[in-house]
Amino acid sequence: MTRKGHNSMREMIASHSIKLFEQKGFSETSIQDIANSIGITKGTFYYYYASKENLLMEIHLHYICDLLEKQRAILQTIKGFSKQLSEIVALIVYDMKFRRAQGQIYLREMRNLTNEHAETIKEKREEFRLNVAKVIADGIQAGEFQAHLSPGITSFAILGVTNWSYQWFNPAGELSVEELADQYIDIILHGVAAKKQHIKGEHL
Repeated sequence: MTRKGHNSMREMIASHSIKLFEQKGFSETSIQDIANSIGITKGTFYYYYASKENLLMEIHLHYICDLLEKQRAILQTIKGFSKQLSEIVALIVYDMKFRRAQGQIYLREMRNLTNEHAETIKEKREEFRLNVAKVIADGIQAGEFQAHLSPGITSFAILGVTNWSYQWFNPAGELSVEELADQYIDIILHGVAAKKQHIKGEHL
């Protein structure tokens, strides 16, 4: 089999598995279920993946590495901390439009990873959160955000709100992902933005 064919089969197995993991859960989905959904043997599955957990790890790793890459691009190219924070919130929410199933698995199934694999994913999750915390800290320093805010607590709050959307939000519903992102950005920025000072009746 050519390398292209090898990668194509790996992607097919991952794609079918994501659908099954979303519908049935990781624990309730067997390797035979995955094989049957594609029309391959269990032996073929094991040729590409050492185990079901190994496959789950690849799904997790691909998901968080992609988010980190996009987050880094935002931090490197976008000027202004309010704008950076808005773009990161939009990144997470917009992702539901294209990778909602992967996001649900990423947020729900880490408990089924081995300790070693879970630690790797936790480190990358923490890197993403710390990047958000740094944007907030730098925004406070620049006077864009309120001085009393804790960057750590605020980053947990922002990611908690956005990540929880994967559990309830329906991208095919009345509210689009773009509208949801706009509402979150409005709520978050109004919550963290520095208050305008009043001097002798004038607005600064």
